[in-house]
Amino acid sequence: MNAPSYSIPGVMPAATVPAAAPDEPAHTPVDSGARSVAQVLAQSQVEDVLAELERDLVGLAPVKARIRDIAALLVIDKLRINLGLTSQAPSLHMSFTGNPGTGKTTVAMRMAQILHRLAYVRKGHMVAVTRDDLVGQYIGHTAPKTKEVLKKAMGGVLFIDEAYYLYRPENERDYGQEAIEILLQVMENQRDDLVVILAGYKDRMDTFFQSNPGMSSRIAHHLDFPDYSVGELMQISGKMLETQNYRFGPGAAEAFDRYLQLRTVQPHFANARSVRNALDRARLRQASRLFAERDRELTRDDLTTIEAQDILASRLFKTE
Repeated sequence: MNAPSYSIPGVMPAATVPAAAPDEPAHTPVDSGARSVAQVLAQSQVEDVLAELERDLVGLAPVKARIRDIAALLVIDKLRINLGLTSQAPSLHMSFTGNPGTGKTTVAMRMAQILHRLAYVRKGHMVAVTRDDLVGQYIGHTAPKTKEVLKKAMGGVLFIDEAYYLYRPENERDYGQEAIEILLQVMENQRDDLVVILAGYKDRMDTFFQSNPGMSSRIAHHLDFPDYSVGELMQISGKMLETQNYRFGPGAAEAFDRYLQLRTVQPHFANARSVRNALDRARLRQASRLFAERDRELTRDDLTTIEAQDILASRLFKTE
């Protein structure tokens, strides 16, 4: 018996699709007269996105190299089309594997921008979902939920975090398989208007693909996001502080380096996410320290400096 054919009604024209993110800034479309890589890059401004990726994300050299390779493939494909050469739309569905806080969502957003600027998707937005957004709780609930999400994502990128939770073979009454079947149909039949990125822990994603060969065969690009080193996490902390107009005072950077040495070997460490949480707690301690000095006139330095004591007050140091 053939699998049912699913379609997503109402996805055209683009204006009818609700965007999940602000539209991309206007840029010159790649025209059919472009004959060089430089012309395509100038018209699409793809290099701006690649530069932002390099500037905003610390480390991740293998991931950045793969994104540049994909961009190069799409640029060359545009030139082939302009010369009338046969060119089938490449499969661009992807798998991002790695631990939490390694930049998977950020890279997916940049990928959506690249695809839009090279006219491989119409809108360039990204819709991020989990199992709960796709799978219903009763018969007849999953298909409408999944189709609604796909409708919102059309013209852009659908990012499914912890995608392996869609497949629960131990539960006969689970409706995740229905969502997978709909996704498979749309990934194949409408791949020129939607890119799906599946994300999660590497070992669980490997098991998911082994159990779902149809999904595995539709994923063209597998990108593994490595954990950050302590040195890279220190760079990330500096960027986070700078964004919020804070800085480390004397000895504070050394204290935070010690904190990271301890924290990275503990359970549930989440890379950049854990760095952000640690800095938020340091800001909280700084605020409490300054709040106690009610009569002192606070300077700009007072308000923008994280002192070593704000780091060393962490309970993590009490367990050394």
